[in-house]
Amino acid sequence: MTGFELTEEYQDLSDTVRDLADNVVAPVSAKHDEEHSFPYEVVKQMAEMGLFGLPFPEEYGGMGGDYFALALALEQLGRVDQSVAITLEAGVSLGAMPVYRFGTEAQKQEWLPMLASGQALAGFGLTEPEAGSDAGGTKTHARLEDGHWVINGNKEFITNSGTDITRLVTVTAVTGQKERQDGTGQKDGTGQKDGAGQKETVQKEISTILVPADTPGFKAEKPYNKVGWNASDTHPLTLKDVRVPEANLLGERGRGYANFLSILDEGRIAIAALATGAAQGCVDLSVKYARERRAFGQEIGKYQAVSFKIARMEARAHTARLAYYDAAARMLAGKPFKTQAAIAKMVAGEAAMDNARDATQVFGGYGFINEFTVARHYRDSKILEVGEGTTEVQLMLIARELGL
Repeated sequence: MTGFELTEEYQDLSDTVRDLADNVVAPVSAKHDEEHSFPYEVVKQMAEMGLFGLPFPEEYGGMGGDYFALALALEQLGRVDQSVAITLEAGVSLGAMPVYRFGTEAQKQEWLPMLASGQALAGFGLTEPEAGSDAGGTKTHARLEDGHWVINGNKEFITNSGTDITRLVTVTAVTGQKERQDGTGQKDGTGQKDGAGQKETVQKEISTILVPADTPGFKAEKPYNKVGWNASDTHPLTLKDVRVPEANLLGERGRGYANFLSILDEGRIAIAALATGAAQGCVDLSVKYARERRAFGQEIGKYQAVSFKIARMEARAHTARLAYYDAAARMLAGKPFKTQAAIAKMVAGEAAMDNARDATQVFGGYGFINEFTVARHYRDSKILEVGEGTTEVQLMLIARELGL
């Protein structure tokens, strides 16, 4: 990327994925949405194109690209089918990326080639019934016993966790406690404070552990009946006395929560790209419809009430694209990007939802019929203001950066 113009290589990738989206994904999207079925045939073609390996080195079976390449692919897929786009996003950014960022060489060699090839999918087991935005409220726990982690707990809203090709879920679990001393007092021999300092606080030690999906005790429960993203695989998970080798610890013990937060920072760029695609898809559909639909003797696009609405939609999509381009450029340059990623995720998520609402209005009654893509965008886009960090969480991060 040079400034905000794509290099020839990036543009070629974007065009190639756009063709796939229009000619392979779009024709079957309504069917899978209606049937709530996972698009295995589409995922297979995406895998053959190397999309699941885009940001990974060739030595691990990847395409040797970068995170921005992944974002461009997600934008093009998000135009026509958010379920397909989130399958790729979660498979790469949330499923495989933790292994690449924090895994040992042995873990990378074992898992990355199959995940980068798209022949297998992995999930990201962070959210729990009582730990969403407050991920520090994790209750799933793991104890060491005879060289194995024994894991018990529940996870919620886990993407790609129950497909026929799901092979791995990385889970956060409490593996102990850490005492933090806030004052200057010291503990005496009984573990009590000497009175010179403030009260001790106890923190959960949260670690991440690789759990193969065929491990006894690991169960993907019945899939959710969702408002949108109906072709995306999403399940609650139950882990009951799940035993995996001690070597399945991913990254440093006690750093699991921090490591997952860094994964989410990157993931917000990917979600922003997906949301930008959804916002642009609504623009494209609305422009086409406004040129074809006639009312009171002329194309409805000739009326300012319609044309101005679509113009605002284009402005939102353009702004969202600039925001995620900027965050991605900072990330690739090794610069701080947490705040820019939060801004991009918030702006793009809101653009997708606002554009879906306005596109439905442009289409009138047809916009309320599920066979029209704008209706699917209307149902799909709301989760973009919730998943991988709510809008409120993004505002919190931005405000914190401002010193508030």
